[in-house]
Order: sequence, then structure tokens, then C-alpha cells
Amino acid sequence: MKKKKELNQRELHSAGATVQHKSPFSELESYVNENDITEEFRKEWVIPFYFQTSNYSEEWIQKMIDLKPKISENVILQNLGDFNWRTRSTGSYFASIMESKHLEDIIGIHLLKSEVCYAGSEYAFTLASFNTKKSADYFNKYLDYYLKNPQLHFNQEAVLKALKYLDEVNGTHHVDGHLSDYETFLKWRYHHQINTLESIKKSLPNKKEEIDARIAELEPMDTKIDTSGYFKAMVSLNRIING
Repeated sequence: MKKKKELNQRELHSAGATVQHKSPFSELESYVNENDITEEFRKEWVIPFYFQTSNYSEEWIQKMIDLKPKISENVILQNLGDFNWRTRSTGSYFASIMESKHLEDIIGIHLLKSEVCYAGSEYAFTLASFNTKKSADYFNKYLDYYLKNPQLHFNQEAVLKALKYLDEVNGTHHVDGHLSDYETFLKWRYHHQINTLESIKKSLPNKKEEIDARIAELEPMDTKIDTSGYFKAMVSLNRIING
């Protein structure tokens, strides 16, 4: 199959690699399939699921309970080893359902490298569901780097929620060490948004009033980290696991 470096820009964008970046994690070895997944596999094990990982309806929970006996480790690994956000998100979701803690390093390295967009929040949820010391270590490493690089606006908020969730269930205080960087991160984003809109206003003077109104609506980001959604999601996941 094509490796990341063999993909052209259009293929990279489609896969979710919309931002190319060099990080301290670039040399970590990602899990990669030996061969391309088949179209039949994609239709059976990717397409029905990748947009549904946040579906917690009764119908979906029962569907996943019924599906669980068919989710093999090979299915999970084929998804995780494909260079695409759709497959990787699905593989991570299946790993949560199957409590595949032995795949923690594969998912953790995917999170740290952030090679494709959209999948990071699913990696974070899966690692939080595993609730191991290594889960927290991956989150801390991620936040130590990515909060200090706000131009790489990836999954900082999702990882903070995951880490705070672990703090709340375990009585730990990992997230406290990242709050100062998070505040700086949010301030950078706030001023970046304003500067971007001001630049647009200069190039589109006929849109001045509309853009000024958008600037006036902007407020500094709230530093509160709300984990209520995480607890609800974990209840639904545990129903699938124990169903």
C-alpha cells in the first residue's frame, strides 16, 4: 500500500492529512498495514461506522452489542493501520468496544503524531476508556507539546477533556499542570481570529460592517473544561461492553 510519503497532496488531504508538520514525535513508528484494505472491507467495516462514533442512541447501542462478537482484532488493526481518518477513527472506536488495551501504544502513537485530522478525539476517548497510567502519560506528552504550538490547532481540547475525565475518576490532578498553557493557547487563538478577520476586512472593504459585527461577537475562549459529555459517553460505551 502507499505510505504517507508516497501520497500526493490530493490523497493526503482526502486521508485527513490537511496540515503537514514536524514534531518531536515524527520519528515514532506508526502502525501501518502491509496491504491496502479492500473495498469490501471498507463497505463492511468502515463506511457504516466512522460517522457514528458519537452515536449513543438506544438503537445504535443495541446494534453495537449485536455486532461485538464479529469485531476481531484483525478488523481493528486493519482500520488502525490504514492512513485515513475514517478508518483510524473506526479502529479506535472498535478498540474501545473490545477493551483492547494491548493496542494502547498503537493508538497513543497515532495521537502523538497527529497525522490525520478528526481521528484525535476518538483516540483520546479510547485511551480514556482504557484508563491506564500510560493513557495519562500519552495525554501529558501530547499537551506538553501541542498546547505550546497553538498554530497546530488539532485536538488539544479533546485531550484536555480526556485527561480531566481521568483525573475525576482517579482522584489525580494531571490537568492542573496544563492550565497555564491552555490559557495561553486560547488567548493566541482569540487574537489570531481577530487578526484574520481584520485582514479579510482590508481585502473586502465592502464587507466591513459584516466583519466588524463578527469581531464584536468574538469573546476570549472559556477555559472551563467540561467533562459531562465524557461521562455520558462512557456510560453508553459501558453498556455496549457489558451488553
